Amino acid sequence: MALTCIIVEDELMARKSLQRLCENHGSLDLMGVFDNPTEALSFLAEHSVDLIWLDVEMPDLTGFDLLEKLPSIPLVVLTTSKTEYAFDAFQYQVTDYIKKPITMPRFNLAVEKVLEVYHRSKLASATERQEIYVKSEGRYIRIPFDAIAYVENIGDYVKIHTDKQTHIVYTTMKYLEEKLGSQFLRVHRSYIVHLDRIVDIEENTLVINNKVIPISRANKPELMSRLNLL
Repeated sequence: MALTCIIVEDELMARKSLQRLCENHGSLDLMGVFDNPTEALSFLAEHSVDLIWLDVEMPDLTGFDLLEKLPSIPLVVLTTSKTEYAFDAFQYQVTDYIKKPITMPRFNLAVEKVLEVYHRSKLASATERQEIYVKSEGRYIRIPFDAIAYVENIGDYVKIHTDKQTHIVYTTMKYLEEKLGSQFLRVHRSYIVHLDRIVDIEENTLVINNKVIPISRANKPELMSRLNLL
């Protein structure tokens, strides 16, 4: 899915160059191009975007003035011909800060950084919600973390086992491990378990829902350290 973005830039050549770069990048969906902050604010009052390419020095309002007027600030990449605004950029937690003229390599680097921050925030948000959605027969099914007993690797797919059913998803164990919350632990290269679902543990195995799951030698120390042992 492409990130929606707008450009707010009063210099004609810089605006055209940035517009061309955005339109030719597959990860961006350019929703609007503005030569002044006032028009951009009117647009943002009715539309939400993921990213703003924002000049600092503009007539009437600066880029920072625009950010002050927004109720919620999206990802921001500042574009400026000067470098003395770095401290202010830090104050507003902008994602990146590019000195004009903007080259394609530097633009691509900024987009990579934006995408990384965007996906990391989405991952954190999903984890906070304590749930994941899996696609099944053309629809997305919500699975609360508490409903997951364990996850099993089967080649290029994983099986998510709940008490009532099993969901097969095309993904990797590493990616799913990052998606799940702190109550989950990878105990073997082929298994991730919900720690609260463990019934008992022997030398190299544990049991969840009558399923005997192997514990690798490398993962056992972390498993034992995560348990409330007496």
